[in-house]
Amino acid sequence: MKSPIITAYQLSPQETNQPLNSHNTKPTFKPNTTTWIHLDLKNQNAIKWIENEVTGIDSSTVEAITDDEIRPRVTELGDAAIIILHGPNLNPGQETEDMVSVRLWIDQTRILSLQRRQLKSIEDIEKKIKAGKGPKNSGQFITLLIAKLCERTEPLITELEEMINDVEETILETSNMALRADVVNIRKKAIILKRYLTPQKDAVGHLRMADLDWLDANHKRVLQEEYNRIQRFIEDLDAIRERAQIVKDELSNHLADKLNSKMYFLSIVTSIFLPLGFLTGLLGVNVGGIPGSQNNYAFFIFCGILSAIVILQIIIFNKFKWF
Repeated sequence: MKSPIITAYQLSPQETNQPLNSHNTKPTFKPNTTTWIHLDLKNQNAIKWIENEVTGIDSSTVEAITDDEIRPRVTELGDAAIIILHGPNLNPGQETEDMVSVRLWIDQTRILSLQRRQLKSIEDIEKKIKAGKGPKNSGQFITLLIAKLCERTEPLITELEEMINDVEETILETSNMALRADVVNIRKKAIILKRYLTPQKDAVGHLRMADLDWLDANHKRVLQEEYNRIQRFIEDLDAIRERAQIVKDELSNHLADKLNSKMYFLSIVTSIFLPLGFLTGLLGVNVGGIPGSQNNYAFFIFCGILSAIVILQIIIFNKFKWF
């Protein structure tokens, strides 16, 4: 049976965190020792492993942390907590705004995390552990994870700001209608990111107020800073959406101006040729008595009359400032 465990560590205050998923060690939670075990939910044995190896966790909790569609949230279960968070999708060939979830069940000494897709923030924590600078307890682990998720999210916000800046600068130089696709893409990304970050802010806000023994004052102070950070992300996304809407309106105005200009030109041309069309149509009827039908110079005289009418119209239009 293939193990669903991706990585596992025993966290120690002495900075001697030990990997538990070596060939000689079977990863498991031990009493009086803070242990982090990270599972792959795509492995069909993951749920069975949780049910067999994690004591004190009921079926409803297992269902909550393994559900397919989940939003960021925090649920307190005595001194344990279910924590659902999301981070940017930095896997090759995938959209960064398609956020990746990490599901956690945490108590004083046990940290169980699960993923369906690879999450860079989890790898960041593992690298810090290997470097001897990783978390030493459950409180440090969750605060570090939230901080890493924010670090990975911030470049996405910055990228969107740079994209909208470039579009606004281009609009000042030229009203290229092809920019409308760029504006729509920016708004789409901002909307998707906000859809995940808003409940994530609420989850972090809940966690900083949670009555959990393994979260001390220092942990909650860090959570407060990350809460403010996520709030700033949301405000930046709102500003980006508003700027994108303004740019879209400006492009629409440019398009409307161009259309109005062309319609105005066509209206002038129509106004000029309307009386000419009336006269040519009147003289083109096949009935007797048409003036000049017997005069060899009638055509040239008629053309002169039409030219005079055009000149007179131009003078009148110019006088009334119609063009």
